[in-house]
Amino acid sequence: MAKAKTAIVKIIPDDTIIRKIYNLRSQKVMLDMDLSILYEIDNKQLKRQVRRNIERFPEDFMFELNSKEYNSLRSQIGTLNRGAHSKYLPFAFTEQGVAMLSGVINSAKAIEMNIAIMRAFVEIRKLLHSDKKIAEQIKKIFERIGEHDVQLSAIYDAMENMMDEKMDEKIEKEQWKERERIGFKK
Repeated sequence: MAKAKTAIVKIIPDDTIIRKIYNLRSQKVMLDMDLSILYEIDNKQLKRQVRRNIERFPEDFMFELNSKEYNSLRSQIGTLNRGAHSKYLPFAFTEQGVAMLSGVINSAKAIEMNIAIMRAFVEIRKLLHSDKKIAEQIKKIFERIGEHDVQLSAIYDAMENMMDEKMDEKIEKEQWKERERIGFKK
């Protein structure tokens, strides 16, 4: 039975879910319209259930987009066409809000999709963590390069000084060669 549930969850790839996770108000969120599609329920029903259980959704779990945010999303996402969706501003659910939805919407599909969505959020977190590690490694490399630049610059300066000294010696020798010798001649 566990294999059957895993197979059902794998129907929608993580990439599809990840593309439905947006960054709003410095948080990773999913919109109610996307969740209703994934849960295979009407968006009105999802919003109704949320409003009936609003005490389960504090501001850090769910918030309603303002007009500016909604218009910005509409310009970024080709699927958000005027008139194609609800006339009301959408709800945005954080990871905790999506988890709370599983307690509000009781359907087998909603539970399966919640599991897939939670896995997608975890994948995003892993990617962000690996990006930080890569950034730290690049910073260390640049620091090393900076140290090497200082050392290479010192070597270059030393070589330049040595070349200048040799040139000075060469010029001195040539000056002595051109002069006639003063004193007794044989």
